[in-house]
Amino acid sequence: MNIVIVGDGKVGYTLADCLSKDGHDVTIVDNNKKALAKASETLDVLCVPGSGANVRTLLEAGVETADVVIAATTGDETNMVCAMMAKQLGAKYAIARVRDPDYTEGLTLLLNKLDIDQVINPERAAALEISRLLRFPFATDIESFAHGRVEMVGFRADAGDPVVGVPLSKLRGKIPSVQFSAVQRGNEALIPGGDFEIQSGDHVYATGDRDSVTRFFKLLGKDTNRVRSAMLIGGGHVTYYLARAIAGMGVKLKIVEINEDRCRSLSEKLEDVEVIQGDGTDSELLESENVRDQDALICLTDRDEENLIVGLYGLRAGVRKVIVKVNHLNTMDVLGDMGLGSVISPKQAAANGILRSVRALSQSKSAVIEKVYAILGGKVEASEFTALPGAGFLNVPLRDLNIKKGVLVTLIVRGRQCIIPFGGDHIESGDSVILTALEGTVANLEDAFDAAGAGK
Repeated sequence: MNIVIVGDGKVGYTLADCLSKDGHDVTIVDNNKKALAKASETLDVLCVPGSGANVRTLLEAGVETADVVIAATTGDETNMVCAMMAKQLGAKYAIARVRDPDYTEGLTLLLNKLDIDQVINPERAAALEISRLLRFPFATDIESFAHGRVEMVGFRADAGDPVVGVPLSKLRGKIPSVQFSAVQRGNEALIPGGDFEIQSGDHVYATGDRDSVTRFFKLLGKDTNRVRSAMLIGGGHVTYYLARAIAGMGVKLKIVEINEDRCRSLSEKLEDVEVIQGDGTDSELLESENVRDQDALICLTDRDEENLIVGLYGLRAGVRKVIVKVNHLNTMDVLGDMGLGSVISPKQAAANGILRSVRALSQSKSAVIEKVYAILGGKVEASEFTALPGAGFLNVPLRDLNIKKGVLVTLIVRGRQCIIPFGGDHIESGDSVILTALEGTVANLEDAFDAAGAGK
């Protein structure tokens, strides 16, 4: 497809990287010539300098023949104008990144009256991701599939865990039905096979239906008690969306924000939430507000450095769940090495959502993509597909499909069954198929199989 990305920040660059690797023709538009120079040198893309709100610039970028235009600048208004103009000029599909809650509440108007096909809200997506993490305090991140029936949970393996040092093929029948779908060991991302052995310190993803996942972590002795109280540092958009998202979960919330106007606004908009004006990096304030007694400390200021400082303080204070928001994607691995396992990036959440939509628009005839998540710092992608009738890989034992290296058929959902597949299992029309693959390996379900194997 012909794709135009307006905005060459972290989100735009990440999208351009992924979509160009998928084989699409990508053009980037941005006012920042230095950013464009970097993209031109490192990515297989075309670059056009200028404003996304300028008709001449959009025409120079070729939006009139574009299959998809993605407006991902830092300005909501610029993104909305850009998406609207692109559709008027002939673009087939327009996506706008919109962050402000006031705009989000008028979403139907944005979509219908402005002729914008899709709105992506990074902060709301990040808030929903955090709300899932509150279910398992030990988890580094949680992704859901098959309408919430299947969960992929990241955790750190400890020396005493019964899965450490045992080939995965020998664990079948000894533990609840979960699939070990991806592992990070040091800086290396791995897709494990049957002879793989988990080591202490590995960052592991376990996938299965909700009940099996819960039983598995209870077997490991992980803390599966739900969070009942949380302190949120920072009163920005993510904080607002998170407070709304967990309003009915029985979590007692306390928000610390230094700006008086933000405090007043949050107090007016959020019921049953304690809002405190103060510096969230002040240890005396944190102690006076009994941070040690909180089940969770969630650091959501606009500065990565402040989130890091407060997060480390929470770890030393013994808070059982610490979540840190970052704006710079390249800091995520560093924070994980420092013990801050749960690191959330609104920019990564936005990129995941947009990538999923674009891939859905470029479907093959064999499957429909439902979800795609970038995990382990983007080194691995977890995707959910629905298999369609007539595909060459249907009803063929997996052992005969020549599954590509770096790809794992993680789970097959058939009706009410969640199947952890082995060589004799097969995919049927209508199945939800969850794949885990190294970045850039799989864009559609048929990409998981070598052509010779898929046709058998």
